[in-house]
Amino acid sequence: MKQQGVHPEDAESTSGASSRPDTARAGGKDPEGAAAGEEEQVGKDSGTGPQPGDTAARDAEEAYADEVEGDEPLLPARVHRPSDLVRVLVGVLGIVLLLAVAAFAHGTTSGLEQDINKGTGQAPDVFSKIAGLVSSIAILLVPVAFAIERLIKRDGLRIADGVLAAVLAHGVTLATDLWVARAAPESIRDALTQPSPGDVGSLTDPVHGYLAPVIAYMTAVGMSRRPRWRAVLWAVLVLYAFSMLVTGYTTPFSILLTLLIGWAVAYGTLYAVGSPNVRPTGRTLMAGLRHVGFRPVSAAREEVADAQETATDRGRRYFVTLEDGPPLDVTVVDREQQAQGFFYRAWRNLTLRGFATRSSLQSLRQALEQEALLAYAAIAAGANAPKLIATSELGPDAVMLVYEHTGGRTLDSLADDEITDDLLRDTWLQVKALQSRRIAHRRLVGDAILVDRSGKVIITDLRIGEIAANSLLLRMDISQLLVTVGLRVGAERAVASAVGVLGPDAVADCLPMLQPIALSRSTRATLRRLARERAEREREAVLEASRLSKQARSEEASADAGTGSDKPDKKTVRAQARAEKRALDEALDDAREEDLLTLIRHEVLRIRPQAPVEPARLERVRPRTLISFIAGAIGAYFLLTQLTHIEFGPLVANAQWGWVAAAVLFSAASYFAAAMALLGFVPERVPFRRTVAAQVAGSFVKIVAPAAVGGVALNTRFLQRAGVRPGLAVASVGASQLFGLGCHILMLLAFGYLTGTEKTPSLSPSRTVIAGLLTVAVLVLVVTSVPFLRKFVVTRVRSLFAGVVPRMLDVLQRPQKLITGIGGMLLLTACFVMCLDASIRAFGSEGTSLSIASVAVVFLAGNALGSAAPTPGGVGAVEATLTVGLIAVGLPSEVAAPAVLLFRLLTLWLPVLPGWLAFNHLSRKGAL
Repeated sequence: MKQQGVHPEDAESTSGASSRPDTARAGGKDPEGAAAGEEEQVGKDSGTGPQPGDTAARDAEEAYADEVEGDEPLLPARVHRPSDLVRVLVGVLGIVLLLAVAAFAHGTTSGLEQDINKGTGQAPDVFSKIAGLVSSIAILLVPVAFAIERLIKRDGLRIADGVLAAVLAHGVTLATDLWVARAAPESIRDALTQPSPGDVGSLTDPVHGYLAPVIAYMTAVGMSRRPRWRAVLWAVLVLYAFSMLVTGYTTPFSILLTLLIGWAVAYGTLYAVGSPNVRPTGRTLMAGLRHVGFRPVSAAREEVADAQETATDRGRRYFVTLEDGPPLDVTVVDREQQAQGFFYRAWRNLTLRGFATRSSLQSLRQALEQEALLAYAAIAAGANAPKLIATSELGPDAVMLVYEHTGGRTLDSLADDEITDDLLRDTWLQVKALQSRRIAHRRLVGDAILVDRSGKVIITDLRIGEIAANSLLLRMDISQLLVTVGLRVGAERAVASAVGVLGPDAVADCLPMLQPIALSRSTRATLRRLARERAEREREAVLEASRLSKQARSEEASADAGTGSDKPDKKTVRAQARAEKRALDEALDDAREEDLLTLIRHEVLRIRPQAPVEPARLERVRPRTLISFIAGAIGAYFLLTQLTHIEFGPLVANAQWGWVAAAVLFSAASYFAAAMALLGFVPERVPFRRTVAAQVAGSFVKIVAPAAVGGVALNTRFLQRAGVRPGLAVASVGASQLFGLGCHILMLLAFGYLTGTEKTPSLSPSRTVIAGLLTVAVLVLVVTSVPFLRKFVVTRVRSLFAGVVPRMLDVLQRPQKLITGIGGMLLLTACFVMCLDASIRAFGSEGTSLSIASVAVVFLAGNALGSAAPTPGGVGAVEATLTVGLIAVGLPSEVAAPAVLLFRLLTLWLPVLPGWLAFNHLSRKGAL
């Protein structure tokens, strides 16, 4: 293998020039001759190119450059690097931690300052003065010298970036100084300042207003990436910090804060305005190919079908023709391309276990070595893979890998009739060859499977693969390829082709990995799109059946009216409603389709019934758990800040225990009301006592799941176990939720109106209520005027009514049921409002009580937020909302906080143990 490097004398400057718009196309003319100069320099460095005296060779090289016919699109002059944003976040986090240490570890910071001042005070006075003089001069001369050097290299854009960063850093330092002087805690002020030696009665600056701009400037212009300039920079900074500490003009925390501010502002500026694009163009690629011994004639950029994923996993690909010899396939990997998708990969690394993810960001050398190693390992394993014949660096920011040209088309581009059983068998044979040597591909999607003109299957895109892979990764490859093939030929042929090559046991072992999270990003997107299409077809079938049923009923009514028949009796109406419901159920059953993953599982289980079906645990942390933890921490912090100012001893001693007992009774009564609210929308006969027990069990379930999700799932499961058909159970719970939402909104508006009028002699509502109603009206107008939002809402409302309305027709035939359901909802809200009111009266006095209307408004708002919050039981969100709401309506904070704590204790935490017992009891009885 040929492995050499292209190292221009000033690689950064050359790469930046090659990325300008006027030279971005591979075959474009460069008015300044930058590419020609680069190629000449490459030849001088390597010793293999034309020498200065070889005129014929130089003319030949220029002729090749003129014949380049690349079709690469223009590259942007600037790019926003995710690495810069990460550095900004790290800098901001460092500033926050520094200020936190200064605020809460005052004794430690004072001792540290004393030790440093004691150590630096032992330095000779002459040395201190010389260090101060030299550092003061150098801190200004070094940036100027670097600016001159960059201007000589014609890199003025970097200087402009540095000046902008310096200006912004100076503004941030002024704002920080003002904040420390006027609003910062005393401990932070003491850590960042000390008495000024030259001015009695004044303090030193918390942040050095001229050092932070210098640091921001040096970082933005890229001085830290040059070893010599970096050494000079650090020497000057250390000397300056030492001289300031010795003379008593600063503190260690002030120096660190200045460094962090300058560093964070510099990278924030670079991310905001973009860094100069140093990605190599097609012309740079041609120079690199000549440098490793090839004689290219033209290069053409391959089109990317799926930019969302292939841009990060495949690299930029070129088809290169040579003067003598077969064409080449060249892959170029650069830093900017590697940074694409950084945050997505970082999130996957956080949420998934280590074996299921790959490194979030590799160096270029690591990427080059990994792809080369996998290319050789795949061929050694006997798989058909592109043959790697050369590698090289393209300056400091890119590498290229040169393969023999394979040709052919990807599996995605083949027509359905071209995907034969022999082709599928050949594909699985390649995977079997890779797995025989423990090689995991990790991205067996359609564009990674190439079929040449002779019909031979070639496995490409081995860049993110892994050698010596564990069995889980190998099984993930099988499951991914099963889905990839199944999307084209169906589950039956996909499983049959895999079993024919790998055997039934190997295919059956991959079932635990057959889950969306184990598949590639593009495959998951395709499955989601197909799921939306299936759901749309099911909705259309139900709506069509509902339309036909209504049409038939209207025709019957017209026929009866024409014959003079009397109005149909109740028995006939009920029979018609049941017939319409059966028609809707049959239409839904006929339209229901299984998803591809389920079909594959069924096919495998048909061959191996004893195959494991329990999904493997791939997630380390679920997004819901992470969000719940963050929200819970915020809520706990808010409550702790409220509770720290309360003396609970006298408060508990003076509590009115009669009202505490009343709050307990109201909390217990809420479970009977919840059972009524559910059973009122279930025409079938369901035992009331067992329904109450199910609501108690919901107290345990909502701790491990969001309230709006856990309660719905538990009630649906309970009704199914009670003998209600699955579709009808879902419709009953949906009808209950729909009516509950309507009642909730109406009660919130009604009590809000009463709250606004209770302190005024007239019945006109307050301005706050009017503003709220106008805000709601504006939101409704926005939703109805934006086509995307209107379609989104209409689609979901139609799907909701398609299942709920027929169920409501059954309920309407039994008025006592409807009264029970609506009465249960009103009673449930009343129980919670009275429980909160009793909690307030337990800790308040006669003058601190609130009206029932005000308490109801606060509870309804807090309950709505708790249902919307992704935390279990609305933890954090409900507490914060209730406390703030009670304080806003006039309750003292020393009463609001313990009242909310008692209310949540009675309605959320204390029922957990009875809920767990009820859940286990119902599970043993088969009711859940």
